[in-house]
Amino acid sequence: MRTPTVPAIVIDGLRKKFKENHALGGIDLHVKPGEVLGLLGPNGAGKTTLVKILTTLLKPDAGRAVVNGWDVAAEPERVRSTIGMAGQYATVDGMLTGFENLYLIAKLRGVGRRTARRVADDLLSRFRLTDVAGRPAGTYSGGMRRRLDLAAALVGSPPLVLLDEPTTGLDPESRLDTWEAVGELVAGGTTILLTTQYLEEADRLADRITVIDRGRVVAEGTSDELKAAAGNRLVVCVAKDHQVDAAARVAAQATGTTPTVDRRARRVEAAAADGRAALGRALTALESERAEVLEIGLSRCTLDDVFLGLTSHSRREAA
Repeated sequence: MRTPTVPAIVIDGLRKKFKENHALGGIDLHVKPGEVLGLLGPNGAGKTTLVKILTTLLKPDAGRAVVNGWDVAAEPERVRSTIGMAGQYATVDGMLTGFENLYLIAKLRGVGRRTARRVADDLLSRFRLTDVAGRPAGTYSGGMRRRLDLAAALVGSPPLVLLDEPTTGLDPESRLDTWEAVGELVAGGTTILLTTQYLEEADRLADRITVIDRGRVVAEGTSDELKAAAGNRLVVCVAKDHQVDAAARVAAQATGTTPTVDRRARRVEAAAADGRAALGRALTALESERAEVLEIGLSRCTLDDVFLGLTSHSRREAA
């Protein structure tokens, strides 16, 4: 009998190669029960390959992956019985009603008719779909279909749900709707592995974040830890258009990094590892430039800054 404290996911030295492409180059990853792990990475980083291995759709070339105590290569059926999955696009049948979709999935999991009805009704209520339970899923809005897809992933009460870019293609309102539904999963004690391209999504939902690039883990920690490790940003805003270039030059010299320039706002920002010292250098230089400064200071790096800094090499290669 597996104990409730068994790790949700244990990955050691996982490797997968497609011809000459090393999709996974020896990944190590641990996910505790009840936590939300955000998995970030640029296109081609290996996120989807990792999810396919964890859901037993692919076999690894080397290394080991254990889900809820079961080895994905040696015991795939055991693994599948303990996970739920929602991908980038809703997989519910648009011709069936919301109720029929959930009822059918419950039946396919070997549940009796009466229990299947109860499971479908409970999930429809949990995801606020009772009022549209009798409508074909094809008539649902994007957010409603995503909630139904998440409900389908919960049939059988799996302790682990894998969400592979669940809000891709959704409008802002539907995305917020999906975030709320994910929050309900977490409140119910479900462990979640979330892959996403949206940094705000990871910042909001994930307890911990792992960044992978070119098939390897390049950083991990809480959102706050990753931001703190990235340091600060020097922000300079000047009064005149012709002073923007001088402000950018000063920011580059003060921080040793390439600044971003918003000419319309006459605003310059640059990553500054030694924030206070960089601020002092910038003040001195701006005085000598006789620039009319409207704003100067330090701001904390965002998760976007962290991500761009960690994956810049891959993005340059892709370009």
